Amino acid sequence: MNTLKEPITLTDGAVEQLNRLMEEKKVPEGHSLRVGVKGGGCAGFSYILGFDLPNEEDDSYEINGVSVVMNKAHAIYLVGIEIDFVQGLNNRGFTFNNPNAKESCGCGTSFSA
Repeated sequence: MNTLKEPITLTDGAVEQLNRLMEEKKVPEGHSLRVGVKGGGCAGFSYILGFDLPNEEDDSYEINGVSVVMNKAHAIYLVGIEIDFVQGLNNRGFTFNNPNAKESCGCGTSFSA
């Protein structure tokens, strides 16, 4: 597993929320933020965001102080993505601004490439 140049961006709001979640959920030592994609969702792919142990298919990154892992095969869909956390009256949660997405669904959690 290599530590490489940052392929994604985590905004300050996302980092703040991730740090809060790691404390609240008592994420075990050695776990990293996993960013990925999986088939499904109304537009074809859904985003994966959670805490997980790195494995040999992953690349490892340090982004704004957050340890991030990503399956090497997912990079084609995720390079350049910005992950933010919004807290508005009508919307609260992580958002994904993906320049690789041809289309996104209305809820912003799935896309087509």
